[in-house]
Amino acid sequence: MIVIEHTLVSDEVVEERFVCDLSSCKGGCCEDGDTGAPLDVKELDIINEVYEVVKPYLTSEGVRVIEKEGRYSYDKEFGWVTPAINNGMCAYGYRDEKGVIKCAFEQAYNDGKTTWKKPISCHLFPIRIKAGKEYDMVNYEPRETLCSAACSLGNKLKVPVYVFLKEPIIRKYGQEYYDALDAYYKMYH
Repeated sequence: MIVIEHTLVSDEVVEERFVCDLSSCKGGCCEDGDTGAPLDVKELDIINEVYEVVKPYLTSEGVRVIEKEGRYSYDKEFGWVTPAINNGMCAYGYRDEKGVIKCAFEQAYNDGKTTWKKPISCHLFPIRIKAGKEYDMVNYEPRETLCSAACSLGNKLKVPVYVFLKEPIIRKYGQEYYDALDAYYKMYH
């Protein structure tokens, strides 16, 4: 366990290797789960602000679900989450011509329509953060079957999880935090 600021980081975040392989998993993390994507409470207002800009990127089914269930909802187990289509794909997802699930938020961001990329929980995956009273737990939690290609690719390319997720880690915790993870890795590996 690595202690950085107010977090306890599992050793796997620096020891394990991971590089998303969308051609293999097809973005399955966007539809494999008990709910939609977990949301930080600060992201609720952002979703409301960008919804009309993102709406043209959504599927008709996604729009229908969002208009029926809301732009987000509260789940007793997971907290604030995005809605899901028939308990499957996130309502903000769509499939591209290759069948890969893409994020409407991220596509709007890539097209320069918004300055918000996507929910931080999605950006950080397969890192999951569990809030605690004194410390947040920062864990590496890939899906065993779904992420097997990403684990293999990470091993082949020798890319630690924290390096692959540099951008979202900095987005969530800042450059100094990332630098502390990097220093730990370089000291012990």
